[in-house]
Amino acid sequence: MKVLVLCALLAATAAAAKGASTAQKQHDVNYLLFKVYEVFRDANLKQLGETFDPEADPSHYTDNGVAAHKLVKELKDGRLLQQKHWFSLFNTRQREEALMLYDILEHSKDWNTFVGNAAYFRNHINEGEFVYALYAAVTHSPLTQDVVLPPLYEVTPHLFTNSEIIQQAYRAKMTQTPGKFKSEFTGSKRNPEQRVAYFGEDIGMNTHHVIWHLEFPFWWNDAKEGHHLDRKGENFFWVHHQLTVRFDAERVSNYLSPVEELHWEKPIKEGFAPHATYKYGGYFPSRPDNIHFQDVEGVAHVRDMLILESRVRDAIAHGFVTAKDGSLIDINNARGIDVLGDIIESSMYSPNAEYYGALHNTAHIVLGRQGDPQGKYDLPPGVLEHFETATRDPAFFRLHKYMDNIFREHKDSLTPYTKEELEFSGVAIDNIAIDGPVETYFEDYEYSLLTAVDDTVEIDDVDISTTVSRLNHRDFSFKIDVTNNHEEEVLATVRIFAWPHRDNNGIVFPFNEGRWRAIELDRFWTKLRPGVNHIVRKAKDSSVTVPDVPSFQTLIQKTDEALASGSELDLHQYESALGLPNRFLLPKGNSNGMEFDLVVAVTDGEADAAVDDLHTNTKFNHYGYRGVYPDHRPHGYPLDRRVDDERIFHDIPNFKETIIKIFNRH
Repeated sequence: MKVLVLCALLAATAAAAKGASTAQKQHDVNYLLFKVYEVFRDANLKQLGETFDPEADPSHYTDNGVAAHKLVKELKDGRLLQQKHWFSLFNTRQREEALMLYDILEHSKDWNTFVGNAAYFRNHINEGEFVYALYAAVTHSPLTQDVVLPPLYEVTPHLFTNSEIIQQAYRAKMTQTPGKFKSEFTGSKRNPEQRVAYFGEDIGMNTHHVIWHLEFPFWWNDAKEGHHLDRKGENFFWVHHQLTVRFDAERVSNYLSPVEELHWEKPIKEGFAPHATYKYGGYFPSRPDNIHFQDVEGVAHVRDMLILESRVRDAIAHGFVTAKDGSLIDINNARGIDVLGDIIESSMYSPNAEYYGALHNTAHIVLGRQGDPQGKYDLPPGVLEHFETATRDPAFFRLHKYMDNIFREHKDSLTPYTKEELEFSGVAIDNIAIDGPVETYFEDYEYSLLTAVDDTVEIDDVDISTTVSRLNHRDFSFKIDVTNNHEEEVLATVRIFAWPHRDNNGIVFPFNEGRWRAIELDRFWTKLRPGVNHIVRKAKDSSVTVPDVPSFQTLIQKTDEALASGSELDLHQYESALGLPNRFLLPKGNSNGMEFDLVVAVTDGEADAAVDDLHTNTKFNHYGYRGVYPDHRPHGYPLDRRVDDERIFHDIPNFKETIIKIFNRH
């Protein structure tokens, strides 16, 4: 560790007010987040944290220092949450405090002001609030477009790692003995849910869930942020719909029935023991089997949840939402899903939060508190009250199946697509196939626990890490032969989906049921030449997935090397961590080869595209980039609406279906 610190100190350079290099910004973010509960390991940041004055020069802020003055006053008045205390974004006051710092960073005009405030407030506000504010600011600030955020599971590993492993890490540190510890999934084999724990507890999938909610936060206010997040409500629906149908596919892969939805008036069948602990604040509370929902003190009554649900279902039945001013918003159309997503979450985009409430956010808290609903034991928040930990609890997927069924109720109320709305005149798919083995396997992945333990700069760090089993798949490519009967080149959208061919009882899913369970594997734009086109699309290039972010130590090493040599730091392929991990593209399948319906639709790219040059795009933009959504079509098109007669799909030449088998080779 001393070598690493020395290298960092030698590499540190003074940055011009607006001209800090990407390497310098990356360096600063690295060390702002490294061992966030400890003193700075970087001399420049340490000095900034001690000497920077947030209120010294208001001209360095786009709001003339208003946000800085507000947080400094809260700090001086002693109203902020103490350090070394748990933080939850669903706690209204704690979220407000984190967003006070976020506002300061977002209003900073230059890097010196941004990093100075970050260093100063790292020393003064709660560590969880600081991490959230910095992650949100780096995600959205124009000053940090090229900065890569370190993997959260190495910044706050206690939220991703079982407590038994954290305890072993502490012992290794105390005895100065390097250690690599094998992590097991929560629970025992007596619990059938253990078969799919690899999905809900996957650190990459957990990170995906967090990052999506950072990119599309429910607290986003257009008036304050300066731009609109296009189709945020629909994105909310789609990201959770995809997690739900993927979870169902994993369950069927493991001979389990699809997940059942939660209901406010029925027992919560499965309990959950998280085997996780806060860095400071005790263990995450457990929940026993077969308990009935209870009112949660200071949050909501069970009857409140039933009332909110009925109001949303009434809106779907009537085909309109009632806005706050009493006007009616038509949702009986392709954009209705966006409005519903906004009111169900609810985000600041909800047209009537007072009436429709926040079904999703409130449900997370209510379900998370069922271990201590009246606060009798003063337990900290449950795993459902953190995006980092929520999917560890199988009840997360039952909760989202409940909401997904509400969304389906709306989608099924829409008129099915006509042949004219589905076909791409003059374009036909001749053949679809897969090149390479369609195989999944489990691999051991190692990540560092260096930041999990307390220490001092006087004592050397020792290598402490854990290995965890995670799902991956062999490399393969989609091969699609498409004929363009036009005399000129045309732009096409290629949409690839798959769903389990049979349920856990071996019964084939009807087309209308299967299409709702469709997993989106890819969506991309390409130019079709006149005549036959042979398209080869590598799985690793899928637009719905992203590569693993490099480890904390790798980011530090690459950044410090770039600073020391004066070279450019190129981490562009990791700039977005918004998608699912590349290795999670395929469901697990099974050893016998699990059948999946593979469907490909080639649609009119000119009509679909909302922005130019999508066929040359290299950035992750599946949910939109910088607030702009790329596709005019709804998420899931053309499978997002009910199908009364599947022959309509089989009769159009730009749609093709086949059956593939996914093998799991352990």
